[in-house]
Amino acid sequence: MDSSEKYSLFETKRDRGRHFRRLFSISVFVAICFIWAYRLTHIPTNHGLWAFLGLFAAELWSGLYWLLGQALRWNRVFRKPFHNTLSQRYENSLPGVDILVFTAEPVIEPPMMVINTILSVMAYDYPVEKLSVYLSDDAGSEITFYALLEASTFAKHWLPFCKRFKVEPRSPEAYFTIYVSSTPHDLNHAKDLAAIKKLYEDMKKRIEDAIKLGEIPSKARSKHNEFSQWDSYSSRHDHGTILKILLHPNDSHSKDVDGFVLPTLVYMSREKRPQYHHNYKAGAMNSLLRVSSMISNAKIILILDCDMHSNHSRSVRDALCFFMDEEKGQEIGFVQFPQNFDNVGKNDLYGNALSVLMEVELHGADGYGGPLFIGTCCFHKRDALSGKKFNNGLYKNDWNDENELIKANLQELEAESKALASCNYEENTLWGKEIGAIYGSLVEDVITGLWIQFQGWKSVYYNPTRKAFLGIAPTTLLHTLVQQKRWAEGEFQILFSKYSPTWYGHGKIKLGLILGYCHYNYWATTCCPMLYYSIIPSLSLLKGISLFPKMSSPWSIPFTFVILAESTSSLVEGLILGGTIQGWWNGLRMWLYIGTTSYPFAFIKVVLKFFGLSDFSYNITTKIIQDDVSQRYEKQVMEFGTSSPFFTILTTIALLNLFCLLATLKELPLSEGMGFQVLLCGILVFINFPIYQGLFLRKDKGRLPSSCAIKSIALALSSCILFKILN
Repeated sequence: MDSSEKYSLFETKRDRGRHFRRLFSISVFVAICFIWAYRLTHIPTNHGLWAFLGLFAAELWSGLYWLLGQALRWNRVFRKPFHNTLSQRYENSLPGVDILVFTAEPVIEPPMMVINTILSVMAYDYPVEKLSVYLSDDAGSEITFYALLEASTFAKHWLPFCKRFKVEPRSPEAYFTIYVSSTPHDLNHAKDLAAIKKLYEDMKKRIEDAIKLGEIPSKARSKHNEFSQWDSYSSRHDHGTILKILLHPNDSHSKDVDGFVLPTLVYMSREKRPQYHHNYKAGAMNSLLRVSSMISNAKIILILDCDMHSNHSRSVRDALCFFMDEEKGQEIGFVQFPQNFDNVGKNDLYGNALSVLMEVELHGADGYGGPLFIGTCCFHKRDALSGKKFNNGLYKNDWNDENELIKANLQELEAESKALASCNYEENTLWGKEIGAIYGSLVEDVITGLWIQFQGWKSVYYNPTRKAFLGIAPTTLLHTLVQQKRWAEGEFQILFSKYSPTWYGHGKIKLGLILGYCHYNYWATTCCPMLYYSIIPSLSLLKGISLFPKMSSPWSIPFTFVILAESTSSLVEGLILGGTIQGWWNGLRMWLYIGTTSYPFAFIKVVLKFFGLSDFSYNITTKIIQDDVSQRYEKQVMEFGTSSPFFTILTTIALLNLFCLLATLKELPLSEGMGFQVLLCGILVFINFPIYQGLFLRKDKGRLPSSCAIKSIALALSSCILFKILN
């Protein structure tokens, strides 16, 4: 630890293997330069000229894009907070924390999942009078509100249970799953566990019954007059603001069974009208920022998706170690925790663990003073999120200056807060432009974090040993590809906005961070070299067109080195991060699938939008898992099950490579100059084995539809025949 950090609330350590990593990166880049040199010095005069030049363009862009990615590996840092020191210094003056949770669709984001997230953060190991939890329900779902109302009652039993037995994790569903077959701590624990589980199961049944009926039970409706607010709204997409303070320190009923006050709990469904664009999650975030400023106005805000329950009760204290550090805490605008998933298998079939992003690249961005804001699991200073600039020497944290906004009359407080969530509140204001979440991108989180950093704030990435949050990853291939398309589309869109780091970031953030952002902004453009490499070298085999040096040529060395070095390093990195060899292979497959489907669609969509020929749409990833799909997912069987343009592309490319390899097999002994192409085609065939299974071998509902097989076979054969005839 540096001497300057001796009395700090956190320490920062640099990557111990950085010198080796840098030497490795330099050696790979030298090899890439030799590949470019080969392309420039061996241009064919006639046969295969355009295929050769196209491959050079693909390798040129791939090499430059690879350089952007190295910026996120060049200067990695790791953080460690000292929450015991925090408690010693500030236990009696800890700041308030507002926790903002977002849901938008009760069908694909089940209410039981939402309230488990809510209960997990209500039970944080933190002074309850300083905790406020807000749920933004963009669907205006009566059943979601009913579930939250049930949760507010269950919390009166759950929070004391968590404190009494130091429960981890504090999501009831997760906790009961862990302890379903384990031995309780003692007899008291066993007795209380049985009682609290019975209360939970009863609550769960009432909510599930309401979901099946599609309405609130009449007994609950007559008991709670809050439900009258829904009666005047015929459509959840066209309604006024619905806001209800369910728990509050001023309410004598807001106490647990032990007589202690409960955290503030607020439900909000903002006003929606067809003539006003609601700006998706960013709009909901801004509405809730304003509403929370009226009700609690805490200086620290946690942004959380409804599917990311807390897995560690001390995460708030960990985040505060960074914000409240006397020397470095002034400039920190947000603290980003990783987004982890508890339903990802050990072999990570769809690459949803995002291990490289969470375990490597965000640490690298932190080395330049600014990991990305990834939309969830992130603690913000209200000042930073509200558009204030950081001026070194002028800005100072004052944790003792908490605003007292508690009103005696909760009905008046609700009425005043509702106005802040109206459709036209933001008209002629800077909300969505310079204040709050920034509008205009499908990745409103990334562009918002970027804007905060442009205002002079730094950010911190903290990746604890015990994961702070756990969520649900997509369990089908299509959902994964659609999600990746949205991310790539939003990132590419940032390049064409006024917030683009390539020109607006100069002088505001470090060069390494600019390159890191560009690495993500240019995701969609990598579809061009990916598609070219997946198709043209294989088709060229049909005409005997050689696009690579002979295996015996010295020029084959840089090609071999880059392939082996990158493959080996990614495998070793994956194993170090706790992965498996099969998981590494699955990651390669998903890299290919995403690059040839999600990224092309994202690229085309943004280009069309640039010329005014298309518009953006926001798709929510479903959290519902069907039983048969879940069973196949657990068995690591890839899920197709439906017709989709994504699958048509994947199967066409897979079949094209299979046809090209089969057509070339008889000439393999004579194809010494075609070794790299045959090897590339063979790898593509091998990696696409799940597609061949889905087309020809499987009989379950998750197989590829016959219509997809017919279209793909026709397209692949036509491509091979046309290439053979026209070249």
